[in-house]
Parts: sequence; structure tokens; C-alpha cells
Amino acid sequence: MKKIIALLLVCAMAFGLVACGSSKPAETQAPAGTEAPAATEAPAAEVKDITLKVWGPQEDQVDSSSWLPTMCEQFNTAHPEWNITFEYAVCPEGDAGKNVTQDPSAAADVYMFANDQLGTLVQADAIAQLGGTYLDQVLADNSDSMIASVTSTDGGVYGIPFTGNTWFMYYDKSVFTEDDIKSLDTMLEKGKVSFPLTNSWYIASFFFANGGKIFGDAGVDAAAGVEFGGDKGTAVTEYLVALNANPNFVVDADGSGLAGLRDGSVNAIFSGTWDAAAVQEALGDNFGAAQLPTITIGGEAKQLQSFAGSKAIGVNPNCQNMQAAVALAVYLGSAEAQLAHYEMRGIIPTSLALTENATIQADAVAMAQANTVANTSVVQPSIPEMNNYWVPAENFGKAIVSGEVTADNAAEKTEALNTALNNTGL
Repeated sequence: MKKIIALLLVCAMAFGLVACGSSKPAETQAPAGTEAPAATEAPAAEVKDITLKVWGPQEDQVDSSSWLPTMCEQFNTAHPEWNITFEYAVCPEGDAGKNVTQDPSAAADVYMFANDQLGTLVQADAIAQLGGTYLDQVLADNSDSMIASVTSTDGGVYGIPFTGNTWFMYYDKSVFTEDDIKSLDTMLEKGKVSFPLTNSWYIASFFFANGGKIFGDAGVDAAAGVEFGGDKGTAVTEYLVALNANPNFVVDADGSGLAGLRDGSVNAIFSGTWDAAAVQEALGDNFGAAQLPTITIGGEAKQLQSFAGSKAIGVNPNCQNMQAAVALAVYLGSAEAQLAHYEMRGIIPTSLALTENATIQADAVAMAQANTVANTSVVQPSIPEMNNYWVPAENFGKAIVSGEVTADNAAEKTEALNTALNNTGL
């Protein structure tokens, strides 16, 4: 009988488990020339008993009816050649890089991870590169940006994306029209706009808008460094100083933007799918969601571009049952499983096969994320050198908000930022 061992534990508690289970011995066959009994049926194909250890977030494995065990059991049923015992443990996607690399030989065979940890996982030999027909399937069912999010510096693809990870714009439709939301500057003339200027995941969007780059065009060239300086970078800093001084601009920190939507003091915020339910509750019939607007620099419209990444399924190269593990990972990232993930938990899919799904097309949040990924984003670098970006960028945003960075010293402060982003830690 197929079994499920629901070990709803944190990842650290799972390290002591054996990586994969063993298969049962092959059945013996009669010696050549031995006459079989007349009524004997042909021997059934051997079923291999295996164990697969699967890690994912708590929300996907609350009980046996949750998405993860449901999908795993469906996979098990579809593969009669295996009798799989699943061992589940809790590991949020954002913790996979830390927990899997702690001891790859004892970590999960199949796990979910955020793509910004890909470089760390590859360096630790804790994630397997995809190939063959499985790779062909993943390439055919994902956009270029989603494939790029799980592609390492060696050009190999190391994961199966199942949802995008980015931010976009929520707005009050009673204040802004569909034409208004195309330009941030137009919006600031008509209502209050809140933006997390002190958050380094968001502030880069302004530099990207004016031609800034991080680690080259593809975000994988560490030697290219960060290009936020020069005249283009200074123009961005000057824009941000003016933006912060605009009376219709509100710095979003510690949930203040969402609180402003609730009491009407704010009419637009920038966030992701995690805030969708709260924003819908706050705005009701006036709820709107859209890709990012443009900003005006030097008299020209420049497109804001958010970081975009993915959450994906990875396979541990130390797994003893690699064929089954890869097949399971590809299934968990398939259109079928992604649709179930959306229906059961609201996880917005990346599968190209689902782009024509009527339910998803009618979902404003799903379309805002999809349009942002496709039109107003850059792939977030996943190489380890990216770790040096976050603190200097955050401090720069804080310096703008505090008034330390001004229009008069914008060039000097911009170059200091660029130097910090390209220090010897890169």
C-alpha cells in the first residue's frame, strides 16, 4: 500500500533522515529451459519501493488534502512502476538555500526554493541541472524571463518555476483612470501615492528605468558589476529627491501604505500578491491592479522595472532515486499542478499553457503579475555577488528620505552608492 509519512517538521529537524529509501530486491526468475505451469499468467512488472523526501512551505501541507500531498499522491498513482513513500517536512521557499546547503546529503530529494538562492545552491552542489526531455518540457512551458530566473552562470537550467515573484501596483479606481496609471507623475497630480523608497528590493526600479544595470544584461556577469552611477544615475537620484519632496508622495514603511488605503489617505501602493486580499478588502469595488507606470526623467517617459524572480522546484543531486525525483519535480511544476495550486491556494501560475485559462484571465492580480513579469521587470540576479547589493541600496533610500541626499549633492552621493555596490565584496 502506498504510504504517506507526514513529518510536518522544520527543515533542521529533517537533516538526520536518510536521503532516500531503498528498493526491494528483484524477483527471481526460473532457470532457462524450465517449463512453466500451463495456466500461469505472465509475471507482473516489478514495482520498485522507494522513498522521496519532499520539502515545502507549511501552507502547502496542512493536512493530507493540501496541495503538496495531493499532488504527490496523484503522481504516485500515475506511476505504477514506483511505490513511493513520501516524507514531508516544512521548509519555506525563502529558507531552502540555507537549509538544503547545510547538509545536502541529508536534505530533501525534492524541494521548493526562491530563485534568488540559486547561486548558493549551485555552489554547494545541492541542486541538479535539468536535461533531456524534462528540460524540453520546462523550456516549452515557461517564458524566457522565468527560464532565466532558474538559469545559472554556466547556462544550465536548475529548477522548474511554478509562480512568479515580483511586485506591481495596486490603486483606487475611483481616483485614477486606466490612462492615469500609465504614468507615476500623472498619478501624483491626482492622488496620494505610497512607495517603499527605503526598501532595496523596490528602489532599483528607478535606476533600471534610466538604463542602470546589475551584473550585465542578463544579471549573471559578476565582473560587469553594478551600473548605477554617472549622469544617468545622478538623474535618477535627483528624481527621487524631488519625488520624496512631493506632497502627494508617501513613503511606505511597516505597512503604512496599506493602512493608508484602508483610511483613504493613500490611493495607490506598490506590493505583490501577498497583499492582494488585504488590498481588495480595503478598496472593495474600487480595487485595481496593474503593471508598473513610467516616470519622467529629462522630459522623457522611462519605464519603471521591478525585480522579477520565481519560486521553483529543485532536485537534490545527492538523491538515490534521481529518476523518480526529477519526474516528481517536473510534475509539481507542470500546468496541471500549477492550476491546482492556484485553485487550492491562489498561487498564481507561470505556465504558458494556462495563459488562456478564463479564470486566470479574469483575475486582476494574476494579470497584473503576469504583465509585470512580461513588460515591466528585469530578472533578479541570483549569483552570490548579489548579496552585496541590499544594504547599500537600503541605506541610500533611507538617506534620501532623511534629507541627507539632496539635489545639490546628488552626483556625489550617487557615485558613493555606485562605489559601495562595486566594492571588493563583489
